[in-house]
Amino acid sequence: MKAIDTYPTDQIKNLKYGIGRVFPFGATIMDDGVNFSIFSRDATGCTLVLFHHGQKKPFVEIPIPPEFRIGNVYTIMVFGLNVETTEYGYRFDGPFQPEKGLRFDPSQILLDPYAKSVSGRTVWGKKPDWSRPFLHRGQLVREDYDWRGDKPLEYRQCDLVIYELHVRSFTKHKESGVRFKGTFAGLTEKIPYLKELGINCVELMPVFEFDEFENVKEVDGQQLFNYWGYSTVCFFAPKAGYAASAPFGMEADEMKNMIRKFHQNGIEVVLDVVFNHTAEGNENGPYISYRGIDNRTYYLLTPDGSYYNFSGCGNTMNCNNPVVRNVVLDCLRYWVSAYHVDGFRFDLASILSRDEDGTPMMDPPLLDSIAHDAVLGKSLLIAEAWDAGGLYQVGSFPSWRRWSEWNGKYRDCLRSFIKGGAEAAPELMHRIRGSDDLYGGRSAAATINFITCHDGFTLYDLVSYNKKHNEANGENNRDGCDDNRSWNCGAEGETEDPEILSLRFRQMRNMLTILLTSRGIPMLLSGDEFANTQWGNNNAYCQDNAVSWLDWTLLSKNREHFEYVRRLIGFRRNHPVFLASKYQFGNNDTGYPELSFHGTTPWELDEAAPGLAFAYMYAEDHEKYHTGEDAFIYVAVNAHWEEHCFTLPVIPAGFVWRLAFETGAARAAEEGDTVLPDETKLVLSPRTTAVLEAKKY
Repeated sequence: MKAIDTYPTDQIKNLKYGIGRVFPFGATIMDDGVNFSIFSRDATGCTLVLFHHGQKKPFVEIPIPPEFRIGNVYTIMVFGLNVETTEYGYRFDGPFQPEKGLRFDPSQILLDPYAKSVSGRTVWGKKPDWSRPFLHRGQLVREDYDWRGDKPLEYRQCDLVIYELHVRSFTKHKESGVRFKGTFAGLTEKIPYLKELGINCVELMPVFEFDEFENVKEVDGQQLFNYWGYSTVCFFAPKAGYAASAPFGMEADEMKNMIRKFHQNGIEVVLDVVFNHTAEGNENGPYISYRGIDNRTYYLLTPDGSYYNFSGCGNTMNCNNPVVRNVVLDCLRYWVSAYHVDGFRFDLASILSRDEDGTPMMDPPLLDSIAHDAVLGKSLLIAEAWDAGGLYQVGSFPSWRRWSEWNGKYRDCLRSFIKGGAEAAPELMHRIRGSDDLYGGRSAAATINFITCHDGFTLYDLVSYNKKHNEANGENNRDGCDDNRSWNCGAEGETEDPEILSLRFRQMRNMLTILLTSRGIPMLLSGDEFANTQWGNNNAYCQDNAVSWLDWTLLSKNREHFEYVRRLIGFRRNHPVFLASKYQFGNNDTGYPELSFHGTTPWELDEAAPGLAFAYMYAEDHEKYHTGEDAFIYVAVNAHWEEHCFTLPVIPAGFVWRLAFETGAARAAEEGDTVLPDETKLVLSPRTTAVLEAKKY
């Protein structure tokens, strides 16, 4: 016997339909049909438009009867659809009064914001048929993937070493060694490499459906794309062009398979999500979805009906509107429950704290809701705590002790110091402590420490270029950040000078050594471990070519650098004192402070004074950290262009200082294999960092 709310009451052509269910939003495959549900407050009518896959014209359009609207939700159940070959969208009737923020146009067929799959971009870079009236079409997805017992890994946050990567760039190079280059499947093939490096968390640049042909152009014969994907078309659908199996409609399964295999190998998956704006742009942008469904609800609008642009991309989502807030929450819950992702990094997250008139809010409802959501209760939440409208909230982002932040102050401070900025030393000591000055009321898990990310120079370029070189982007080198705090070490760009090259690798290792011996969560940019370059381009957002693709030939060329980074990550993991999240630096059962700072003379340092040479020492209590034995780790930093001699702290009898790492060495010393010539002193060459370890030998 059928339930009354799934019984067809009407028919159009050979399709039967009836009133649907309000929840869930989107298109849901039911036992007897497909339930469609979509919100619009200001529309006067809604029509469901159904296509056979790839056809220009719909095979049927069903005006949703007024009695099928419940509140502001249009809902309909359609029976007899072939879910494998059906594409769908909507038309919305309503007033066109842009000055009031109303932009209804029933001639436009619109994408369902809750679509779980989007057709039309199944092969990356293949030009679509621009004559089709509806380019981004929703497709129906069966939620029947067999996870075989998998679930999010839920690691302790400070145990993470995050590795930011672009799905296509990571394996697209001809020497990547994978079969399915530039895809989720190709990324899966690289799991052994990531495990060898010691990564336990990958952060994927945007994988929600976007249009690589947005603002497409050609410069000097080179086709440029919307390559990074920070311009979302649909928040609930994976980027089909990143799946080798997308032409067969299997992009969702391919991505889920990738995540399951990452989890099997102990690696979390975090998604970079962009809720601050959409691909519809400003008043001159295209109709894709939200603009034609309910413009006044979804976007922040000025009094004259135009778009606030705190994103720098033409529009700004009205994230703290209750309806939009629920869309974001539904989206995050979906990716956690249906895809088992472990967390999210929120692009330009400060926008999510803005009210409807753009004013920053003290307690933004959306951020509060995400922090306390039941489904997201174990998810890693990372904010890029600034926006393009000038709001900078590093250290002050509303957190409820749940949000972590990309610590832009860590990046800037470390870069300044290593290139010779003595004035940065006092701040750097706070950053090494886990930015206790910023997050003292929270924990070191709040700081995501990084030197480089997708946005800016690679680590090698940071020590190889004084200025950005973005001419290939076709914007006369005006795009990209000018405040890079970089230094080319004596020559701009590529060079064969052995002294300059030696200094560059030493400078990279100096920064990485400090990063991986700091409290907080470290993040690496993919390719930095083998000195990948973008030839000075610090804004490769449009470059689908060798500029962006990781050059895997550099792994063998710079193998010693890779080995240094690999061993350093392992050293960090083997010493839980680095991984502590509480700001407790006083004496522990070793009889020494858990973390102390020193000048070239032990226990003597004016932490408020500029300087280029200092040291810090961790005392690892074996009972507290369950290590089996006490240990001392001493990190000596010389950012000066002159040699410095460090007198080593006296440690308990039986403990012997041994050299674990030295950035000027041709290789990373094997842990504990090098005894110091003088147990009381350490002489550091110019611009060199060393790590000493003491145990009872």
